[in-house]
Amino acid sequence: MTLLLRCRLATLLLLGTVLAWPVAAAPRHDTRKAARPAATAPAYGHHEGARRFAAEVAARRGLPRDWLASQLAQARRIGAVQRLVMPPPAGTAKNWAAYRERFIEPRRIEAGVAFWREHEAWLESAESRWGVPAQIVVGVIGVETFYGRITGGFRIVDALATLAFDFPAGRRDRSAFFRDELEEFFVMCAREGIDPQAVKGSYAGAMGLPQFMPGSINRWAVDHDGDGHVDLHTSAADAVGSVAHYLQAFGWQAGLPTHYEVAVPVDASDRALLLGPDIVPSFTAARFAERGAVLDEAGRAHAGALALVELQNGDFAPSYVAGTQNFYAITRYNQSSYYALAVIELGRAVAAARAAR
Repeated sequence: MTLLLRCRLATLLLLGTVLAWPVAAAPRHDTRKAARPAATAPAYGHHEGARRFAAEVAARRGLPRDWLASQLAQARRIGAVQRLVMPPPAGTAKNWAAYRERFIEPRRIEAGVAFWREHEAWLESAESRWGVPAQIVVGVIGVETFYGRITGGFRIVDALATLAFDFPAGRRDRSAFFRDELEEFFVMCAREGIDPQAVKGSYAGAMGLPQFMPGSINRWAVDHDGDGHVDLHTSAADAVGSVAHYLQAFGWQAGLPTHYEVAVPVDASDRALLLGPDIVPSFTAARFAERGAVLDEAGRAHAGALALVELQNGDFAPSYVAGTQNFYAITRYNQSSYYALAVIELGRAVAAARAAR
């Protein structure tokens, strides 16, 4: 998860309140063996910011201070995390066609069909409960982790501590965001009885099949299989339910299309006006028509707001769609129109391949 997580850092704003959980003693023992980083990597046992963080989180969340300090003392600064979180070089051209090709391809479609077949009952129950179609959930998990094949190999405690206390210079400082996520990570581990040193994920701290950040797990992940634990690493049922719940919480409307075909205005000023709000639905179909944008028949009948979404294609002409509230809801998972359309098209391709069997 490279480009996706660079976008996600801006999108997981983690609105709403944190789920309450009973304050208790230190977490129960977890038998999974933790992968340890190189012993030469700088640790956070004597880092003043980390020590202060442990004291504050202990007081704020009721976690044992000694346990927090011990966990942070085992966390290490990872240079690769600092490098990977940096934005792409200035002038890097966006290319929807190339981006699409990475995800809508035979192996991922085949894996999606297999995932859908194996977990059909959970997908159906999630759609019934939260109104999000199975193909959208399948699209998200397929784009995020290739249906669990690529979930990240960094220890989450190392990645989040690095970005919380040693965020690299050269881009907007997001250390406060990652301190919040590190706090949420410890809350999650305490609640679920997980050894913080054992959990792996992306370089930015996202975890499991759907690549949720810790705060998103605490707010929106669900125990869809009813076993008493939220497990996004090994429970596809929980992953499916959590994705559907997350999208519904961010405004998904059952039965609403994600987007419509559109021909953009010829006049540059009209086009610029419609593109101004970017992915935020802001204009009626009538307003599109007034400004010279030609929607397809379904789009012309759309009753809500639309966004004119531009996807660049390198040196070639851009692609455009008219995004609805549901397109926008997918971008709350990852603030990128490229990501949203890849999710939609992968889900559609998997559904078509499944129907053809």
